[in-house]
Amino acid sequence: MTGGGKLRIIVVDDHTVMRAGVVALLAAEPSIEIVGEAGDGRAALELVAAYEPDVALMDLRMPVLDGVATTTEIVAAHPHTRVLILTTYDTDAEIERGVEAGAIGYLLKDATREQLVDAIHAASRGETVLAPRVAEKLVARMRRPAHPPLTARERDVLNAVADGLTNAEIGSRLVIAEATVKTHLLRLFAKLNVNDRTRAVVVAMERGLLRRPS
Repeated sequence: MTGGGKLRIIVVDDHTVMRAGVVALLAAEPSIEIVGEAGDGRAALELVAAYEPDVALMDLRMPVLDGVATTTEIVAAHPHTRVLILTTYDTDAEIERGVEAGAIGYLLKDATREQLVDAIHAASRGETVLAPRVAEKLVARMRRPAHPPLTARERDVLNAVADGLTNAEIGSRLVIAEATVKTHLLRLFAKLNVNDRTRAVVVAMERGLLRRPS
């Protein structure tokens, strides 16, 4: 914060028109000073290092370095700068990635000027700020039952998929019909909430369901 009490912020968004819109929206706000703009995460890190802003308004999807990776680096190297995600994306995965990276808040780009200003001030005080839709999604996610467990056979199939085996090869390894392999795969996809083999392996690794190579 400057001596005059203004909050110093940077605006990070790869869409020039969107970034200009946010800057214009905040330009007339006497309590906020925009000290820099960036079109990608790497440039944002340079701005944070140079100006040490109070708050960084951060888009998620950007070239060079995306918003999640940039947020992670800012939180680690410049903890005094609060990161406030400002994006159009409100999927569970995007929200989770942003929050896990250390963002203090998550707003959507349909926020009003008043909501944005209030959120920036709240973020500067270390208060969590969530758009209503985002808060609803997080609450709903927390209320969901735990991930359904995999059967021993499903784990066998999953490990075989991770080894790169085809359905026929999995059948041979486990001594089951190829049609049975497909049935296990469909059940696996449903339990892991994925729709392809590659994503199944990725999610399974994230959840610790696969034997990791020694």
